[in-house]
Amino acid sequence: MQTTFGTGQATGESTDLAFTDPLTGLGNHRRFFDKVDRLISDRADDPAPFTVGILDLDGFKPINDLFGHKVGDEILIQVAMRLRASMDSHSTVCRIGADEYAFLYPMVFSEEAAAEKSRTLIEILSAPYDVGERTARLSASVGCSMFYSGDETTEILVGKAETALYHAKRSGRGRVVVYSREMEEAAKRVTHIEQALRRAVSAGEVEPHFQPIVDLRTRRIIGFETLARWTDRDLGSVPATVFIPIAEERGIIGPLSQLVLRKAAEAARSWPKDLFLSFNLSPSQLVDQNTGLHILAILDRTGFDPRRLEIEITETGLMNDPASAEKIVENLRRVGIRVSLDDFGTGQSSLGRLREFHFDKLKIDRAFVSSILDDRPSEHIIRAILAMCEGLGMDVVAEGIEQEAQAERLVQFGCAGGQGFLFGRPVDADATLGYLRDSFRGALRVKAI
Repeated sequence: MQTTFGTGQATGESTDLAFTDPLTGLGNHRRFFDKVDRLISDRADDPAPFTVGILDLDGFKPINDLFGHKVGDEILIQVAMRLRASMDSHSTVCRIGADEYAFLYPMVFSEEAAAEKSRTLIEILSAPYDVGERTARLSASVGCSMFYSGDETTEILVGKAETALYHAKRSGRGRVVVYSREMEEAAKRVTHIEQALRRAVSAGEVEPHFQPIVDLRTRRIIGFETLARWTDRDLGSVPATVFIPIAEERGIIGPLSQLVLRKAAEAARSWPKDLFLSFNLSPSQLVDQNTGLHILAILDRTGFDPRRLEIEITETGLMNDPASAEKIVENLRRVGIRVSLDDFGTGQSSLGRLREFHFDKLKIDRAFVSSILDDRPSEHIIRAILAMCEGLGMDVVAEGIEQEAQAERLVQFGCAGGQGFLFGRPVDADATLGYLRDSFRGALRVKAI
């Protein structure tokens, strides 16, 4: 069903189809920008504050997948009707994206009032939606920005609201964030890091470091996990927890990953042949069908045996596009590459994923390992994971081991593999090779590296 109703604009405004969203009857992206442009112009001589906001429905894609696009469209119409009804005579709401709505509050002058208004919208949208004989529930996130100066344009205001929305989505569902000066400084820093990272990737300046993975009973090294490390000439050492998310968000992760894998494979060629190399794939790489081709091309170019490579993927990465991830995993396993499920127990997936995907190994997240000595639930969870993996024929590695007592407890539980600072911190290729050369041939036991 398609419904057309008032757009929430002032009486007498044009209903030109070019400014109207055909599904909901609200104004569209062009209408919204036109309204904000006019308000900025009207207040040029006396720039009194006003509020711009963007509302995004949380988890709308699963609704479409579960109920179908026809029901999804009906829900979008119901959302529009609720938002329209919540607007006063001064305010405007438009649909500017698939599940994004923008609103303009000319008479909301403070950040506190903007946040309160936005929370009201979220509450209005949280009531159940009728979809035939069933009901669905939604939450929403909102980002707002305030007009304070005549120097600000519509593009700037909307950009700030989008930045605030991004922060709201990252902090959880149903949140409101109003753009702040601190956020602006953080955005500038992110842009600075992004530009430096692009230059570093182009110049080949991001390096692989390697952390040992051991047989817990014998403490013999069985492989190394690759971790990206970057030291910039101006920024200094930038933590991976900072630059990896930026690489993901700004579309740099592909070239970055290929650079680090190539360097890692070149380094690992000099290791004993029974040691494997473990390498992480990001969630965005699991939706790019060229990922497998890039990996195979690098292995071919470096002469590294695919059977010595393990690819680590996360539960969250699987959730983005399970069909794409499954195809990539199948193509990699076909040439002998092993696939590990990383950070098990902390993602959004379910045990059903272990049935749908064939994993060679599972890595127990450090969150469980760190509390294994004094938290009974963590102990029981680890025992259950180990029993499950034994039944599924999967290898297991426990991450984040820092104490000898943790390692001993894991051995008692039957965990075969371990990784953590107890066995060695990540070091560069030269230090790793030097350690391996100094070790006893045929008995590569851990010492401080």
